[in-house]
Amino acid sequence: MEETKSAIDEPKYRIRALHSERTITVYQAYRPAIGLPAARDGRFPEAWKRDRMTWIKPSFLWMMYRSGWGAKEGQETVLAVEITREGFEWALRNACLSHYERGFHADQKSWKRQLRETPARVQWDPERDLRLRPLPYRSLQLGLSGEATRRYADEWTVSVTDVTALAHEVHALVRAGDLEAAGRLLPREEPYPEPEGLLDHLRAQAPATPKLKSPVPSIP
Repeated sequence: MEETKSAIDEPKYRIRALHSERTITVYQAYRPAIGLPAARDGRFPEAWKRDRMTWIKPSFLWMMYRSGWGAKEGQETVLAVEITREGFEWALRNACLSHYERGFHADQKSWKRQLRETPARVQWDPERDLRLRPLPYRSLQLGLSGEATRRYADEWTVSVTDVTALAHEVHALVRAGDLEAAGRLLPREEPYPEPEGLLDHLRAQAPATPKLKSPVPSIP
């Protein structure tokens, strides 16, 4: 009952994350050849392509959904990457939505131009519960490319931690049906204290459904 009430009360678009006064933790999953050196050295290795788009996720459970609890091929090493809030917010200010929203964007042409010119993009996907079922509110996914990718890897990253063992431990408890114990192990993700206006250009509210006119009563 409490979980249902919480889901109903949660705003549809909000960043929830493990964060401190100066950092925020995001998650990624890689093959061991990339993930293990990154966790060992606290930074991404040279083999990590800085000229490709990379997606970061503040939601641990969404990362579990995406990586299959760290079991999908090429995603066997789950990383918790602590980055500066300054860098994270720079990326959001310089991002656009990854998809066109009628009524939110001026037109498709201007949206496509934004997509080409901005170094980051955002999509809002359904958040997940411990059984990886979709919830009625959304989780932020932040895609970085070009300048944003390089800054992420070489300037914003504060620490890189291998949390694969945690992913497997939580998954084992979920499979055993002990959701309470599994929940206690989850990172403490709380609403991110976003500066005013930070996400205004990234929250595309669905247009209101027009009210249907009442049928005109026939005259007897």
